[in-house]
Amino acid sequence: MSTEGEAAGTARESRRSGPLVAATRWLENLGETAFAYLLLTPVFVLLGTIALYPLLRTFELSMYTGILGDGEAEFVGLQHYVDLFSGDANPKLPGSVTFLPDVTTSGNFPFVHVEGWARSTLVVTILFAAISVFFETIIGFGQALVLDKDFRGRRWVRAAIIIPWAIPLVIQGMIFYLMFHPSTGFLTQYLSSIGIVAPTNTLNDPSSAFLIVTVADIWKTTAFMALLILAGLQSIDRSLYDVAKVSGATRWQQFKLITFPLVLPALGIAVLFRTIDAMRVYGLIDSVSSCTTVPSLSCMVVETFYSSRGLASAVAFVTAGIIGVAVIGVIYQQYKEGGI
Repeated sequence: MSTEGEAAGTARESRRSGPLVAATRWLENLGETAFAYLLLTPVFVLLGTIALYPLLRTFELSMYTGILGDGEAEFVGLQHYVDLFSGDANPKLPGSVTFLPDVTTSGNFPFVHVEGWARSTLVVTILFAAISVFFETIIGFGQALVLDKDFRGRRWVRAAIIIPWAIPLVIQGMIFYLMFHPSTGFLTQYLSSIGIVAPTNTLNDPSSAFLIVTVADIWKTTAFMALLILAGLQSIDRSLYDVAKVSGATRWQQFKLITFPLVLPALGIAVLFRTIDAMRVYGLIDSVSSCTTVPSLSCMVVETFYSSRGLASAVAFVTAGIIGVAVIGVIYQQYKEGGI
């Protein structure tokens, strides 16, 4: 009997101290943050596979001329990056496009002409992203505040707001192309009369085409911002507003102390997504105007890919680096303000 009791006790002890039990105890002792990162581990592995590897591969290709594996590729190291930032790569870019704005010297003072800013892909991309995301955030916030109210026909208004976002990019580009074509566009004559766009060759004028592309992007993607912000607004506890009304808070005070702080995380995510997307703009430019008229970083990658694949890879890697800096900046700002 004692032997059987000892055997049963040993079996129970082994069940209590087995690897599965040990793993369960280890999970139970994890903090909330560590447990959250553990659950996100598969996502990190997947992202590392589908995002990090192509990025490293792009960096590898940027250090060669030609195509790796065909016997014609020559290792040049970081020469493509040096050429980009020194201006030596400008002759390889399409048209009169440059990476950095051309700096000319008058006497002892270097300066940049307006044309130099307009031909710089880096400047055009940053300006496009900043202007479009700013106006999309402001307009989208206003639309979200309206849609958050309870009124008759709200569902139809929501559907109407989503329509521009649902239109395919090529069709949207054709719409704005026809709207501002010098011979067929019904808006060209009116806007040119007040000096907003060029009266002739409108879509090939850098400033006019940049304005048209920016407005087209704002028109299409404001709905995306509105939907994300609306999701954040509807997650706010409505009892907070009841308490604020009883306390005598005005509408502005309710917005300042309740609405804006609580919707800030959703607003930050919306701005983050739109900034990433705006920094990669290509299709809208190509369908409305051309990459040489409104140059962007993605346009440069596509236009130089077949003539200089190493240089195109270098531009792509620099673009990814700029997007990464923008993402880190937005995340840091959200963390500093308590949104993350």
